[in-house]
Amino acid sequence: MKYILIAFLFLTSHTVFAQAVTDTTKKNLADTIKKDVLTAPDTVPKLRSKAWAFVPPLALISYGALSFPVHPIRRWDYFIRNEVKDHIPTFHSVAESYFQFSPVAAVYVLNLAGIAGKNRFLDRTIILGLSASILGGSLSITKRATHRLRPNGENYLSFPSGHTATAFMGAEFLAQEFSGKSVWYGVAGYTVAGLTGVFRIGNRDHWFSDTIAGAGFGILSTKAAYYIYPYMRDFLTHKGKSGKTATLIPTYQYGMPGVALAMQL
Repeated sequence: MKYILIAFLFLTSHTVFAQAVTDTTKKNLADTIKKDVLTAPDTVPKLRSKAWAFVPPLALISYGALSFPVHPIRRWDYFIRNEVKDHIPTFHSVAESYFQFSPVAAVYVLNLAGIAGKNRFLDRTIILGLSASILGGSLSITKRATHRLRPNGENYLSFPSGHTATAFMGAEFLAQEFSGKSVWYGVAGYTVAGLTGVFRIGNRDHWFSDTIAGAGFGILSTKAAYYIYPYMRDFLTHKGKSGKTATLIPTYQYGMPGVALAMQL
């Protein structure tokens, strides 16, 4: 089963990146960086999501939450766990530890290959950081509040699945940046994210409802970041108010990357 899933992942990724190679003919790295960082159009004002876009991830989170009080949903968790134990009792993989980061990595690999995303490098990177901050805070609080035992009995931090949440955060990030060019970018990202959840269940690290909720948390965090960032940037730069400006400067100090804000008051 493991090898079938990996093969499917390889074929999906190959399709997407084959298209990427075709699109990047006669482009070079210097021109790509110049266009992406210095001269790309400012699309941030167009990022604000519609309210209905938050319904699917909220529905996924709700399903996971209902597994606590609704016994039929919880019994489905046990059924899937038992099926895994019966049919693939020796399954073990660390592939999902890499899967979870691959959609985010794909965004920057595609940029370096000459395929421009929806936003400029700095804007998209700040959005990614905002997504990760929202996700990290929500996962930390929820895991400790729910105190659910993992299927393998390792600890009480089962709900929701962090690996799955990270993967779906990246998948939505990839889809936001590149689905306007081809729907297959989003398909590839969500395929990898889905496999991450499957492998977490196969390893008996999470219940089925943990992974469903994790997917919801990941998607929601990215959608929220894309919704919040235009307002946050307008506030910091005073855009359209008094002509005041602000500059965000990448920094690296004491071994830690960061961003410095220089703002005219």
